Amino acid sequence: MRRLIGRTGTVRARIVALALAPVLALLVLWGFAMVSVTGELRSLVRVQGVYEEFGTPVDTAIGQIQIERRLAATYLGTSRRTQTVVDLMEQQRRTDRAVNAMRDAVRSGNRDRLSARQRQALDAMVTSVGGLELLRERVLSRDVSWDRAVSEYSALVEPGFDVESTLTALQAGQLAREAQVVVELVRVREFVSREDALVAGARAAGTLTDRQYDTLAATVEDRRVFERTYVPDLPGDSRALFEEFQRGEVHRRLVAGEDALLRAGASGAADAVSADSWRSTTDRAVKQYMRLCTRSAVNSADRGREFARQELVKAAVVGVLGLVAVALSVWCAVRGGRRISRRLERLRDAADLLTTRQLPNVMARLSAGEEVDAAAEAPPLTDGEAEADEIGDVGRSFNAARLAAVEAAVRQATLRRGLSAVLLNIARRNQSLVHRQLKLVDTLERRTDDPDVLKELFRIDHLTTRMRRHAESLIILSGAAPGRRWRRPVPVADVVTSAVGEIEAYARVEVPPMPRVGIAADAVADVVHLIAELVENATVFSPPHTRVTLRTARSGGGFVLRIDDRGLGLDTEHLEEAQHTLTTPADFDPTRHERLGLYVVGRLAARHGIEVTLGPSPYGGTTATVSLPEGVLADEGSGAEGAEGAPARASLP
Repeated sequence: MRRLIGRTGTVRARIVALALAPVLALLVLWGFAMVSVTGELRSLVRVQGVYEEFGTPVDTAIGQIQIERRLAATYLGTSRRTQTVVDLMEQQRRTDRAVNAMRDAVRSGNRDRLSARQRQALDAMVTSVGGLELLRERVLSRDVSWDRAVSEYSALVEPGFDVESTLTALQAGQLAREAQVVVELVRVREFVSREDALVAGARAAGTLTDRQYDTLAATVEDRRVFERTYVPDLPGDSRALFEEFQRGEVHRRLVAGEDALLRAGASGAADAVSADSWRSTTDRAVKQYMRLCTRSAVNSADRGREFARQELVKAAVVGVLGLVAVALSVWCAVRGGRRISRRLERLRDAADLLTTRQLPNVMARLSAGEEVDAAAEAPPLTDGEAEADEIGDVGRSFNAARLAAVEAAVRQATLRRGLSAVLLNIARRNQSLVHRQLKLVDTLERRTDDPDVLKELFRIDHLTTRMRRHAESLIILSGAAPGRRWRRPVPVADVVTSAVGEIEAYARVEVPPMPRVGIAADAVADVVHLIAELVENATVFSPPHTRVTLRTARSGGGFVLRIDDRGLGLDTEHLEEAQHTLTTPADFDPTRHERLGLYVVGRLAARHGIEVTLGPSPYGGTTATVSLPEGVLADEGSGAEGAEGAPARASLP
C-alpha cells in the first residue's frame, strides 16, 4: 500500500487522472444541464409550433364530422328524404374539404419535428377517418340506425383527442398536468355535440328507445362529470374563464335543457326541448367551449415561455459552473500529463523509426542474402532505460522484442538459404543423373529391334523424363534456372507435344493441330515445363476416364493455349487462392506442398512475362489459360536438335 501511495507519478495514476477528471465533470454537469433544460424546452417549442401545423387541421375536421353526425342522426331518424338528405350531403362536402386539408397537413407537414408517439396518433386519426365513406354509404342507404350512426361517428373522432393530447403533452410537472386538463376539457365540447346529435335523431324519430335514452343520459352525465372534475384543476386565470361561462345564460340554458331531457325519460325526450332553442344553445355552447379551451391553451403556453426563461437562466448558471469545473480539470490533467506525453512521444517516434525503416531494411537485406548484424542494424530505443516506471518497462520490452525478432529473422534467413542450397545441390545431382540415364536409355533404344524391349525402354524413358521435370521443379523453387538450353526456336507443336509427353497420363490429353509459330530458344525449356505442370494438374484433378482438351488461338501478337479438364472444378474462394499463388510466386510457402506445381508455374511465368489465369471450364471443370507474349515467340524452327544438356527429342514416340 505504501508503495502505491509513494508512486504518485506512475503512468497508470496520471492517465486515470487525465481521463477521468474532465470526463466525469462533463458527464455530470453537462448531463444535468441537458436533462433539466432541453427536455421541457423542446417540448414547449414543439407545443407552440407543432399544434398550429397539425393540431388545428385535426380540430377543424373533428368539428365538421360532429356537424355531419347530427345531420346523419336527423336523416336516419325521419322518413322524409328531401331537405334532410340535401343538408346532409352538403355537410358531407364540407367535411370532405376539412378531412382532405387534415390529410394534406399530416402528409406534407414537417414530421421530423414530431415524436414517434405523435406520428402514431396522427396516422391513427387519418386511418380512422378512412372509414368515413363506408359509414356514409350505410347512412344514405339506411342500413344503420340513427343511434348506431351517432356511436360510429363518435368513434371516428375519438382518435382526434389522442392527437390533441400527444401534441400538447409535456414531459412532467405542473405544465404537463395543466396541458392534460385542457385536453380533457376539449372532450366537453364533444359531449355537447354528441348530445345535440342524439336529440336531433330522437326528434326526427319521434321517440327514444331505452338504450338510446341511456346513451343520451350517459353523455349528459359525462359532460357534467368532466366539467366538475377538470375545471377546478385549471390555473386561476383559466378557471375564472370557465366559471364565468358557467354563470352565463348559455350554460344555464344548456343545463336546463339537459335537465328537461333527463326528466322526460325515453318516451318524452324527443319533445322535451324546443328544436330551435336547443340547437341555438348547443351551437353557442360548442363555440364557447372551443373559445375557452383555446384561451386556456394560450395561458398554458404563456406559462411555458416563462418556465423556459427560468430554465435558460438556470442552464446558463449551471453551464458556467460546469465550464469552470471542466477548465480546472483540464488544467490539472494537462499539467500532470505533459511530461508523460513528451516521453511517450519520444518513445513513439523511436518505435516508428524502428518499425517503418530499420526493421524492414534489415528484413529486405536478409532476403537478399546479405549478412546482417542484428544489434548494429537495429539499435535500442532511445528512451528505453530512462526511468523505472511503466514507460521504461515498455521501452525495455520493445528492445527485447526487437532483438529477438531480428535474431530470429537472421536465423530463419540463414536456415532458408542453407536449406535452399542443399535442395538445389540435390536437385542438380538428380538432374545430372537423370540426363545420363536418358542418354543411356536412348543408346539402348537405338541398339535393339525387339518390340517388347523397346516398349519397356520407352516406359523407362517416359518415367525418367518425369523424374527430370521434378528435379527441375526443385531447382526452380530454389531460385535457380534448369540447365537445359536450345540453340534455335522450336515449333509450338513440338513444345506442346513434349510437355504432354512429360506427364503420366499423356494418353488422356487431346492435342489439336497447332499454328505454325515457334518458341524462342531461351524460353523453350521453361514453356515445356510450365505447360507440363498445368496439363498434369488437369489430369490429376479430373476423373481418369475423362479427356483433357487443349485449345489454341492467336491473340494480337501473342499465342494463347487453353487447357480444359472435366473435373469438379474450384469454388470461388479456392480459385482466387490458386490465382494468387500464380501471380505472387515469390511468396513461396513450403507448408503449402499441395500447390508446388502452381508455385513452379508462377515463377516460370514471371520469368518470361507469361500470363496464366484460371477459370471455369466449359466442360464443368477448370480452364487454365496460358498467354504467351510476343517476346516468347519466334519464327518457327526445328526443335529436333540443339538442346544442350538434354536428349535431342522434342516429343515422345
